[in-house]
Amino acid sequence: MFGDGAQHLRQRRVERRIDTCGLRVRKTLEAFDWAFQKSLNRAVIEGLATLGFIDEREDLRITGKTGTGKSHILQALALRACEREIHVRYTRCVDLIEDLYAGLADQTYEARLRRWARAEWLIIDDVGLGQLRRRDDEPTAAHILFNLLDRRHEQAATALTSNIKLGEWGKYLGDATLAAAILDRLAMSSIRIDIDGPSYRDHLAKQRAKARGIVDDAA
Repeated sequence: MFGDGAQHLRQRRVERRIDTCGLRVRKTLEAFDWAFQKSLNRAVIEGLATLGFIDEREDLRITGKTGTGKSHILQALALRACEREIHVRYTRCVDLIEDLYAGLADQTYEARLRRWARAEWLIIDDVGLGQLRRRDDEPTAAHILFNLLDRRHEQAATALTSNIKLGEWGKYLGDATLAAAILDRLAMSSIRIDIDGPSYRDHLAKQRAKARGIVDDAA
């Protein structure tokens, strides 16, 4: 009876971590279509699923075109990390920057920065996707992101995904020098994965169109 009670309490803790870590959907590696994304090394991803890189404070960078499964993989790993009761925070890059800009406006920047920095594993999804604000009287997004990653460097694991080329980070984040510094820190301690494959979302859209009898003339 005691064992059942302890298991119930643990499951409640896990559910609370999942509910508060920032995940909007629950993806699993079991649901990933490995056969479709042939360029992806399944053994490497399943190796990451042991979460040893979090214990080793290694960073993870996944690049590839939109729809290739980058977010799916990280969301699935985040779910496993929550199940192991690891303190995970998941966010899109644009939402992270917006949150920290809000801290500049209401004088809570340092407190917000500390909260993001102390996560055992921080996942920053979709660098390059979404419009970042540009204000002349505020630091660039690159400056804000560099401050956060500099605090976490070799102290805790961070994962990022991006659908843009590394050479375009400077333009997207508003400062080429600081963007280069961010990539330099990631290069020192990161596992790098590039998914050179087709978009799964496009694949599903074509399947749905085919099921409805709609022929894509461009296919």
